Amino acid sequence: MDGIFITFEGPDGAGKTTALQEVSRRLAATANKKIVTTREPGGSPIAEKIRDIILDTAHTEMDERTEALLYAASRRQHLVEKVIPVLAEGGCVLCDRFVDSSVAYQGFARGIGTAGIFQINDFAIEGVQPHLTLYLDIPAEEGLRRIAASGGSRENNRLDQEALAFHQKVREGYLHLVEEHPERIVVIDSQQSKEAVVEQCLAVIRERFAAMFEA
Repeated sequence: MDGIFITFEGPDGAGKTTALQEVSRRLAATANKKIVTTREPGGSPIAEKIRDIILDTAHTEMDERTEALLYAASRRQHLVEKVIPVLAEGGCVLCDRFVDSSVAYQGFARGIGTAGIFQINDFAIEGVQPHLTLYLDIPAEEGLRRIAASGGSRENNRLDQEALAFHQKVREGYLHLVEEHPERIVVIDSQQSKEAVVEQCLAVIRERFAAMFEA
C-alpha cells in the first residue's frame, strides 16, 4: 500500500479529536493526496454499531476482556471497510485512536496486560501499522477537568465514568508506549493552546512526509 496512515492518540480530555479535525482541514488545502479522517472505535457502519455497545453508559458490567475483544473486532471491520481501501489508493488516513489506545486503556488501565492485547490486535490488523502516531499528552487531572468544563458539548461515554486512578493508568500506558516506539510516536504537549498543538502536529507531519506536499 502506497498511502500514509497517521494516528492521533491521547488520554481523555487531551483534545486530539479537535486537533485532528483542524489538522485535516489544513492539510487538505496543500496536500497532493486524498486526506480522509476517521475514528476508533467506529469509522464504518458495522464498526459504529460495535462502538455503541462498547461505550454505552448502561453497560457497566462489561467484562474487561469482552471490552478488549470488541475494540479489536471494531478495529478489524474499520480497517477492511475504510482504512485499507484509502491506503491502497495512495491516500492519507488520519485516524482518531488505534491499537495504542487498546494497550493504554485495556492493557494498562484495565490490568489485562499488554501481551493479550497485542495478540488479539495482531490478528485483527494483519500487519497494518501507522507510519506516524501523534500522542497528545496531558495529565489525567487536567484532562478530566476539561471534560467537566465542556458542559456536555462532547460525547459522554462509559469510560468517562471511571475514577481518576484509571485515567492515570491510561496515561502511564501511553508514556510506556512512547518509550517503546520513539521512532513512530511523537509527543505533543496538549497543555499548549489549541493553535500551538495544531501547528506542532502539522510541522511533524510535513517534515516526516514532505513528498505529500510536492506539486
